[in-house]
Amino acid sequence: MHTASAILGVVLVAVLVSAGCLSAIFPYPSTPAPVQTSSVTPVPTTESPVPTVPVSQMALQPSDMPSGYILKDRSDISYLEMDQMSQNLGWKAGYSVTYYQLNPQQYETTEISQIIDLYPLANMNDVFTISENTITSQNTGTIQIYQIPCPNMGQQTYAYRETDSQNPLLTTYSIIFIKNDVYEQLTMTGTTTDFETLKELAQTAAAKIH
Repeated sequence: MHTASAILGVVLVAVLVSAGCLSAIFPYPSTPAPVQTSSVTPVPTTESPVPTVPVSQMALQPSDMPSGYILKDRSDISYLEMDQMSQNLGWKAGYSVTYYQLNPQQYETTEISQIIDLYPLANMNDVFTISENTITSQNTGTIQIYQIPCPNMGQQTYAYRETDSQNPLLTTYSIIFIKNDVYEQLTMTGTTTDFETLKELAQTAAAKIH
């Protein structure tokens, strides 16, 4: 009996030692530490303020026009229609609309067009400067450009009258301006023109930029 007990004791000790060794080789998995998360601080953007309405809603509507003007055409502008300079300046979207007035008894016609272009806010001064320089560079030969006073429609505004000695019956008035990230050009051309009406339409257009 003593011998059997001794043998049993030895076996138990061996089992315990063996268990200890195995636990050392294959330790029980430890409880993973909780993952620390940090809140993300939003980075402020410089692209503000920007319009909050679709570009088509900035266009002059038939109800904005003087009596007698008829819608001729309105459409989004395609990226492929823009020149390389505009694309390099980051042109994003555009819209154009044209109205006309016809007086067949007196053989008179007048057309009013509006072009709207969206650019990155950081490039707006360059867009305006390049546009103004392009306009004034046409002041050669038969075409004459005359800057005329105009209320400020946004950050910058330039208004001018264009005449062509080869077509003295035709007069053109234009107003270009930038407001936020919007560039606009409004033009009235024809045998009967009225700069005061064009100014009012430009002010209406500027008010549509929110």
